[in-house]
Formats: sequence, structure tokens, C-alpha cells
Amino acid sequence: MAFILAVLSLYWGVFFNVQNRLHHLLVYVVDMDGATPFGNTGNQPFVGQTITQLAEKQLSSGMPTLGWSVRSGSEFNNDVLEVRQAIYNWDAWAAIVINPNATAMLYQAIATGNTSYDPLGACQLVYQEARDNTNWQSFMFPIISAFMTQAQSQVGKTWAQMVLQNASDAGTLANIQAVPQAVNPAIGFSEFNLRPFFPYTSIPAVSIGLIYLIIISFFSFSFYMPIHMQYLSPKGHPPLKFPQLIVWRWAATITAYLFLSLAYSFVSMAFQLNFTTSNPVTSETQVTMMEHGNPIAYGHGTFPVYWMLNFFGMIALGLACENMAMVVGQPWMGLFLIFWVITNVSTSFYDIEIAPDFYRWGYAWPLHSIVEGSRQILFDLHSRIGLDFGILIAWGAVNTGLFPVCCWFQRWKTQREVHEYWPMN
Repeated sequence: MAFILAVLSLYWGVFFNVQNRLHHLLVYVVDMDGATPFGNTGNQPFVGQTITQLAEKQLSSGMPTLGWSVRSGSEFNNDVLEVRQAIYNWDAWAAIVINPNATAMLYQAIATGNTSYDPLGACQLVYQEARDNTNWQSFMFPIISAFMTQAQSQVGKTWAQMVLQNASDAGTLANIQAVPQAVNPAIGFSEFNLRPFFPYTSIPAVSIGLIYLIIISFFSFSFYMPIHMQYLSPKGHPPLKFPQLIVWRWAATITAYLFLSLAYSFVSMAFQLNFTTSNPVTSETQVTMMEHGNPIAYGHGTFPVYWMLNFFGMIALGLACENMAMVVGQPWMGLFLIFWVITNVSTSFYDIEIAPDFYRWGYAWPLHSIVEGSRQILFDLHSRIGLDFGILIAWGAVNTGLFPVCCWFQRWKTQREVHEYWPMN
């Protein structure tokens, strides 16, 4: 009971007081309003100022909120594409950009009666849903959506007061009637989801389906152990020496992982995840086209890379299970499986940035690298694939080094008839 309480608490603990750590999720508020050449119109930019003040007010309110970071447009050379590049590079989770002409276009619409004025041209929201769809939908977008609604309301209120001061002019009244959208809602937010999370059949491939990768690798031990033991007393030829048995067991296990990971990878392909067709949009700063499926990262080489990620992931997860099975034996191996699944799931399916600091070890856990690598491969995200493979290979190397020791320990227990079960009277 104590073990179950302790291990399950690791999962529940990820979300403990999560609202107090939402400020770790960085969101840029980039004010480009009034940038050249729109700063020479003679009108004081107010859209950007109103929205940045709202962000600062939320930060100082003491209420749980996101990590709003007000940035000057000059940091990005007043170039919206540079902001998008920063979001693609994971410098921040999202960005609210006030376009350079936000205020100028409002004044022009009222002054000229420009019926083509589009409020959505004033501001934009840039994000990548595929980076972590759970994080985005559960924690970020509800707060950002409320922020944009409030910003739209405050800008609209301020602008309406400014317009009404000149409403006595007949020409201004005529223009207001011609361009009502320039008064209400006045501004809007165009949304640019650089990497949409689609198709939804990719959910198992980057989340719950990966639990089965652990389970498959776990049961390979009990499935293949009787076969390995036959080589100790074979019929018709000499038995393997102990060092030879170690090499055979390791090689057979790795070979099994190679084909099991291939079968696992084929499941995603069978349910029509895209592994072959590159998206027509290849730019890191443009929105990929959902009708062409998920935007793969490596063209025709995507499936082999995905397979190898699952293969090395299974080595990292499975060899640890193999070693623990030889050391602790039955029935305690089942407890290790519970621990192994929960610690990997807790630090992989949910963002460690908003977990308590205790969970920082999760960055080194195998499943975290598998999830991150899978998202990068399937959705053409910012690449840390070298780091992900490196962590998995390191796990495999360490467990390979421990493999002979664990084999020797298992033999020692067998020779001395050491049993893991409680002695029975």
C-alpha cells in the first residue's frame, strides 16, 4: 500500500498547484505599433500601449496567469516573421503581436471611410499547437483567449471615446457609418498556428500509445526467457558457456526490439499518419496546410527516423526492465513496471515547465525524449533530435554495461536457490 501511494503520488503531484506555475509558460507581447513608416502620421499610437499595459496589469495582479513578456518591436527589427521564427525556435510558447500599422489603419479608416478595413489586420497571435497540444488547449489558450477579448474591449472603448470627440463633423459621421467595423470591434487578432496538431490519430503516437512501448519491452523478458534457458541444456550440441549466453541474450533482445519497434511504428502508418508526403509549406514561419496531413520533417526518410527513435526508445526502456527483472525477480518486477510507467508518463505527457521543480529529472527519462522526438518528426517542429537520440543511446549504453552484472546476479540467485517470494511454512 505504501508503495502504491508513493508511486501514484508522483503522477498526481505533477499538477499540484499548477496554477501557481503558469508564469513559466512564456508568452511574448510584441509592440510594433507606430513603427516606421507608420510613426510619422501625427497620431499617437495607442493600440500597442493599451495591450502592453493590460499584460503588465495581469502580471502585477497577483492572480495566476501566463508569463507575459512585453517586448519592443525593435528587438525583432519590427519584423513579424522574426517573431514567428522565435516561436518556432521555442524561445516562447506564443506571441501576441501588435502590427506596426495598428493605430494608423484605424485613423485612416475613419478619415477616408475605407470600407475594406479589416480589424484582424491590427494584431496577431502566433503559436504552435503541435509543440504540446495538451498544454496549449488546457492551460494556455483559455487564458490567451480571455486576454485577447479583454484587449479588444479596452482598445474598442478607448477608440470609441476618441472617435466620438470628432463625431460632430458630418464627414466623420459619414465615414463611421461606412466603416462600422473600425469602431466596433475596431481591432481583432489573426491567428497563425504554425504547426497545427492534425490529424488527431497522431494523439496515440505522441502520448498514451507510447505506454505500450514500455509494456511490450517489459513482457519480452518473460516471453523469451524460456528460450534462452534452453541453451543451457540443449539437446544434440554442447551448452553455451555463461559469457556466450550473455552475448546471445543481449543480441536476441536487441533483435527482438528492432522488429517489435518496427511493428509498433507500422501501427501509426496503418492509421494514415503521413510519413511520405512533404507539406507544400516548408517555411518555419508559415502555417502548414492541414489538408496535406501532418508536416513531416525528413521527407521520405521520416519513417526510418521514426522507427529508429522507437527502436532506441525500446532499448532504453526495455533493457532497464530486463536488468531489473533479473535483479528483483517475480513478483516484485510488477512493482517496478508500475514505477517505470508512472515516472515516464508523469514527465513526458505533461510539460515539466509547469511541474514542481522536483520533476526536473524527467528531462533525462527515456519517454520524454521519445515524445519530444516523435513530435519533431511528425510535425516538423524545432529539432532537438540529436539530444533525444543521445539520451536514449546513453540509457541503452548504461544498461548494456549493467547487463552482464545482472545476468551474473541472476545466476548467483539460481545456484543458491534464492527466491523472491516470502518463505512459506
